[in-house]
Amino acid sequence: MENTNIFISITEAIRDGDSYDIAEMVQSSLDSGNDPYKVFNAMIAGLEQCGTLFEEKEFFLPDLIMAGEAFTTGMEVLEPHLAQTSIGQAGKVLLGTVAGDVHDIGKNLVGFLLKSAGFEVIDIGTDNDTEKFLQAVKEHQPDVLGMSALLTTTMLGMGDVIKTLNEEGLHEKIKVIIGGGPVSKRFAEEIGADAYASDAVEGVKKIKELIEC
Repeated sequence: MENTNIFISITEAIRDGDSYDIAEMVQSSLDSGNDPYKVFNAMIAGLEQCGTLFEEKEFFLPDLIMAGEAFTTGMEVLEPHLAQTSIGQAGKVLLGTVAGDVHDIGKNLVGFLLKSAGFEVIDIGTDNDTEKFLQAVKEHQPDVLGMSALLTTTMLGMGDVIKTLNEEGLHEKIKVIIGGGPVSKRFAEEIGADAYASDAVEGVKKIKELIEC
C-alpha cells in the first residue's frame, strides 16, 4: 500500500525551502517504488502552497527563493526518472533580462513557478541586447517572451526589443510580458507589451492568460 506521508513531507519540504533534505526524501520515495510523477506532483504542490502564502503576505521574497532552490535540488534527483513529464505541455516561455541589467532574482522566480505549472522555460540569462532576444525568439519560437529589468536606465531596452519584434513580424506570433522594480502597467502599454506583472506569482497568472486567450 502506498505511503502518502512521504508525499506530504516532500510537499512541505519544498514549501519550506528545505534544500538540505529534499534530495534524500525524493530518492527515498523513488527507492520505495513510488511513481515519479506522484513525487513530481508533490513537489509542484509545495511550490503552489508557497505561491499562495506569498499572495497572502504570509511568505516573502526569500521564502519564494528558498522554495525554488529546493524544487531545483529535488528535480536534479527526480528528472532522470521522468521519461515523459508534463513539463512543456502548458506552453513555452522565453525569459531574460535586458541589456545592462544583471539582476535576475525575479526572473528566476518566474522561471521556477512556470516550470512547476507545467511550462517549458528557456532562460537566456541576464544582460541581453535586442539582437540576443531576437535570435532567441527565432530559434526557440516561444508562446510568450518575458523580459525583466530592475534599473530605470535599462528598462528602455524593452521597448527596443518590442519595436524590433514588430519590424520583423514576430510580435504577431508571440506575446510579450514585462516586469521588474521600475516597470509599470503604463510603461508596458506605452512600449506595446501585451502584459505587465508586479511580481512572480502575478507573472505566472498573466502568462497563463496570454496563452489561453
